[in-house]
Amino acid sequence: MAKERIPVTPAILFMKKNKMAFTLRPYRYEEHGGTRVSARELGVEEHLVIKTLVMEDDRGEPLIILMHGDRQVSTKALARLLGVKAVTPCDPHVAEKHTGYRVGGTSPFGTRKSLRVFMEGGIADLPRIMINAGSRGLLAEMSPVELIRVLKPVAVKVAIQSH
Repeated sequence: MAKERIPVTPAILFMKKNKMAFTLRPYRYEEHGGTRVSARELGVEEHLVIKTLVMEDDRGEPLIILMHGDRQVSTKALARLLGVKAVTPCDPHVAEKHTGYRVGGTSPFGTRKSLRVFMEGGIADLPRIMINAGSRGLLAEMSPVELIRVLKPVAVKVAIQSH
């Protein structure tokens, strides 16, 4: 069987330029499968798969929130922390304009625009994480220390249990 060609994404170029230690983990992408599918395909707990969510505040200011795959973001709690009236997920087309990535392949690394990055606090405590490397079906495995060193995200506590 021919080895799949892994695309060179802005995220991979960014991680290399910043001398991040990471391992690319390709998997079979399923439309609307989310972190449940990537965790299953890679044989890891969904809690270790980190979602890169593009949201905006009530002034239309975009931001990225990194969240455990098996949790959701309390947008009310995030809005309170940011001191804004509301935070809502970006429309997929708007998110793609901000990041340069297709939804399902959004990485916090190498985004088109420089965006504020927030991270659920518990992510820092994990031994390793899987996070999107800029393409559907491609995650980067790394220590959260690498992500924190390069992105310097603001740690927040806004996770709620997924249904």
